[in-house]
Order: sequence, then C-alpha cells, then structure tokens
Amino acid sequence: MAPLRPNALHPLASAVTGLSAGAVLTLLWPTPLGAALGLLLAGAGWLGSMWLTDRRSQAQREQVLAAVGEVKVRLATNAIRIDALSKRVEQMPMRDADAAPARAAINELTAEVGLLGDLIHQVATTLADHDAALAAVQSRAAAPEPEVRSPAMALAAAKAAPLVVVDPEAARQERLKAQAAERAEAARQAEERAASERAAVIGAALSDGRVEVHLQPIVQLPQRRTRGYEALVRLRLDEHTLLLPHEFIPVIEERGFGPTLDALVLTRALAIARHLGSKPGELFVSCNFSSATWSSSKALATLSRILEKYREHTGHLIIEMPQRVFRGLDPASLGLLGAMSANGVRFALDELADLRLDPVSLFDRGIRFVKAPAALLMEQVDNQTADIAPADLTALLARASIVLIADQVGDDPTVADMIDLGVAMGQGAVFSPPRPVKPDVFAEPAEPAAAEQPAPPAPAPEQRLAEVVDYPAQPAAAREAPPERQSFRSVLRRATA
Repeated sequence: MAPLRPNALHPLASAVTGLSAGAVLTLLWPTPLGAALGLLLAGAGWLGSMWLTDRRSQAQREQVLAAVGEVKVRLATNAIRIDALSKRVEQMPMRDADAAPARAAINELTAEVGLLGDLIHQVATTLADHDAALAAVQSRAAAPEPEVRSPAMALAAAKAAPLVVVDPEAARQERLKAQAAERAEAARQAEERAASERAAVIGAALSDGRVEVHLQPIVQLPQRRTRGYEALVRLRLDEHTLLLPHEFIPVIEERGFGPTLDALVLTRALAIARHLGSKPGELFVSCNFSSATWSSSKALATLSRILEKYREHTGHLIIEMPQRVFRGLDPASLGLLGAMSANGVRFALDELADLRLDPVSLFDRGIRFVKAPAALLMEQVDNQTADIAPADLTALLARASIVLIADQVGDDPTVADMIDLGVAMGQGAVFSPPRPVKPDVFAEPAEPAAAEQPAPPAPAPEQRLAEVVDYPAQPAAAREAPPERQSFRSVLRRATA
C-alpha cells in the first residue's frame, strides 16, 4: 500500500471529511452527546483543512525558491560563458570594423542577462519579505497580549523602519556600471601586458644592435645645394617593422638605455663623418643625444672618450643640443662640453622655444649652428615684442660665426619666406625625406695595397733561320714580317672587285 502524502490531498478534503463524519454521527446518535461529537468532528475537519493549506503553500514556496535558485545559477553560468566569449572575440585577430558588430551583440546580451538576474533577485527578495511578514503575523497571533502602541509611537516606528524600494532600471544601471568597471580594469591590465611585451621586444632589438640611421639633407638656400645631413635613428624590430624615435625612445629612456643608444648612434655618425671626409666639399653630419645622456655627467664622459678616440673625424660631426637642455646644464656638463669642443666637435642649438639668444655666449660654448623651426620664425615676424626680429637674426648670428638653419620646412611657400628672412640653410620634407644609409658607408676602409710594378714582358726569342755554311746571315729587315690584319670590309671589297 502506497504511503499517504498529505501534500497530495486537496485542502478541502479534511473539511469535507470532518463535516460528513459529524453529520453521520449526529444522525446515528441523536443525543446531545452525539451532536457535540459531530461538531467536534466538523471542527477537526476544518483544522485539518487549514493545516493542509499551510503545508501546500509552504511546498509551493519551496518549489518557487528552488526554481529561482536554479534560474540564478543558470544565469550566472551564462554570464561566465558570455564573458569568456567576449575575451575570445577580443583576442581574435580581426579588424575593428569586423569586430564591432560582435562586440555590440555580446554587450547587449550581457546587459539582458544582467537584467534577468536583477529581476530574479527581486522575486527572491519579495518572497523572503512575504515569508518574514507571514512569520511576523503568526508570531503576533500567538502572542497572548499584543503590545498596544499609541499613534505617535506607531508613526515614529513607521518612519524609522527602512522602506525598501527596488527599481529595475536603477538595478540595471548599477549592473552595467559594474560591468563597465570590470571591462575597464581588464583593458588596463591588457594594455599593461602589451606595454611590457613591447618594452621587452624593444630592449631585445637594442641589445642585438638593430639600430638604423637615416639621413635627411641640410641644404643651402636659395641654391638648395646639400651642405650636410642629420642622422635620424630608427629601430628595426623585424623585416617589416621599423619604429620611429617617438615610438621607442620613451621606452628606452624609461628602462635606462638612453646612453647605450646614444653611443651606438655616435659611432654610426662618426662612420658617416669618416665617409664624408673623403668627399669633396665641407659636408657634415649631425646627431642627437637623449635627455638622459645630457643629464648624466658619466654618460657625457663616455661619449667624450669616444670622440677623443676618433678625433680625426670630428671635423665633419655636429652634435645637436635642445635649447632647454643647454639652459639647464650644470658646471660639470659644461666642462665636458668644453672638452668636446677642444677636440674639434661643433654643436648646434636645436628645438628652439623662443629667440632669446646670446650669440657671443653660444660661440664660447662651442655652438656653431642654430636650428630654429620655420613655424617659430614665421610667428615672430609680426610679433612687435619679439626679443630679436627674425629678419635680423641671421645677421646677428653671423657676426658670431653662427649659421642659422630653418628646420621643419614643409612646402615651397615656406622656403620662399625663409629666403626672404635671409636664412642660410634649411631642412625639411620639402627638400628630401630621411633616407637609409648604404651599408658600405659603415664598412671599414680597405688598406691601400702597394702598387705592383708589372714585370716587363720577356723578349721574344729571336727566330733563327736555317744557316747555310759560308752564306752571310739575312738582315733583320729582310726577314719575313708577320701578316698584317685586315678589316672584314676591305677583304669583302677585294672579293667583289
């Protein structure tokens, strides 16, 4: 026999059973005692009905809570899968235009899952509130003497009790903000990892010496005749990747490799200066140092020793120095500058921010060139409060044997403006972009081999004719001469004659 399950019975079954049993007992036993027992059975039936109703509601509530928990678990699992899918999409090698629809769909699906999760949470919270309210009602009903409160006390208690109002839209916004914060943190960590990997690649390329030097000509105006070159450094990562200075120099300076890079560039520039020394004309090459090198007396001393070692090539070398660095040099660095200048090194003041210049002081520090951006010179043309008028700057510097170079000249109208201002030299993309140096420039010059004197040809042995006894020898002129070579045309003319 199957066990009786109270939750399977209808709540009214107990009431009907109690009423029926009471009625039957009253009819069969028509006495006051029988009527009392019949009423007792009917009351017991109603109590059983109430108990079944409570049990059934509790079972339904437990089923709802179990279903809500299962839905929350599934939503959490789907959210985790969506996050994993989003990371996979981010890692896939797709263009931004192709990845944008996928990212938008994933974001929309994530928002919908978050909204469903919020709604389920609200349902669970509401059920919990109902259970708490029902428990409170039951406890008040079981209390023998409920506490009597005055209206003022009831109003104060109502004000003190927190009113919980759940706004679905606000909950969704909070969910979206949390997800946005998580994505921002993930993106920041990804950027940090990418920056660390890029720094490692740049450091490896510098350690392997994959430094290239490109030359941009400096021309004389207005003839546009090349007078020198500026050595611009590049870093080769692989066969198809060449980094510009602004892409790798901050990373190198951050890791403390600035002096190492400057030493490599200086040796390449000295090799170019050696090559230019073998060419006609007073050609020169200029190079730049990093801020870390200018601020380190030790690094400057190392470069000074390199320059002293190759003193015979420093006449074709110019070292560029930013204006802000020149104004902030300490006495030790100024002394090293003087030592370099004594070895024949010339300097150029670069990256001018203003025209507050003292030509005599610049010349005493070894400055022989001043490179001013063309845009700065044009801005100062109409400036009435300028320290030096651009039209007078060339002549003022020339009195101190300093040459003015207009830098960053981008078009022909700017070239015409620089010529009107009397600028002696110019540099920029309008003249020529930076171009790589041929590898043979850096090759060591071959030692001149001693010219070998060709050995004189051995005299041809004298042809001896057959001698006849008592017959005089035949003179040399009478000997048979070798046949004369004739052109094919003369032979053909004779054949057709």
